[in-house]
Amino acid sequence: MKILLAEDDPKSADYICKGLKEQGFVVDWVADGREALTYCLYNDADLAIVDRMMPGMDGLSLVKALRAAKSNLPVIFLTALSDVDDRVDGLMAGGDDYLVKPFHLSELLARITVLGRRPKQSTQEPTELVVHDLKLNLLTRQAQRQGRNIDLLGKEFSLLQLFMENPGRIFSRTLILEKIWDFNFDPGTTVVETHVSKLRQKVDKPFDVALIHTVRNMGYTIRAPH
Repeated sequence: MKILLAEDDPKSADYICKGLKEQGFVVDWVADGREALTYCLYNDADLAIVDRMMPGMDGLSLVKALRAAKSNLPVIFLTALSDVDDRVDGLMAGGDDYLVKPFHLSELLARITVLGRRPKQSTQEPTELVVHDLKLNLLTRQAQRQGRNIDLLGKEFSLLQLFMENPGRIFSRTLILEKIWDFNFDPGTTVVETHVSKLRQKVDKPFDVALIHTVRNMGYTIRAPH
């Protein structure tokens, strides 16, 4: 099993690396969160052990970015933050397990063994969505069309992601409210229409070909030109 250890404390990292290697694991160590993210996305690893507090990018942000990129890499948080809220935050961010420092190496080994029993998914979903000449990077949350960057606000990004994950599918106003705003009722506002209009101003108006379309009496869709 190949393990990435993301830990900024050299003493802790040396102790963990030595203990894991003695048990036959292959271990790579990085001390920076951004470096850990790059490693996880572009290298084959079976599991990551991640400290919560690191330079470059904290552990929570690292795991959230991995999950946004559709990575299913098992992650064990290893941290001195021991409050219940901290553990809940770690698990809700996408962590698979949470081990508090100080810890016994035998317990870490047991948790690695348990996660190693889980079946692996055969495919990893892409980190980028493409419709015609429009690209949406799910990791950097950056949209680009014809080489030009498009700055999107939070809900605009979520709305465009919803459309681009389902090109050609028509989304009703009600369904958009449910998926983007988590409303199971009609708030009686034009929030959907307003956001679709703003998205069109950014994604379609500066370019010759429109990708976002209104389907009368049905909703909205994104599709490439025929």
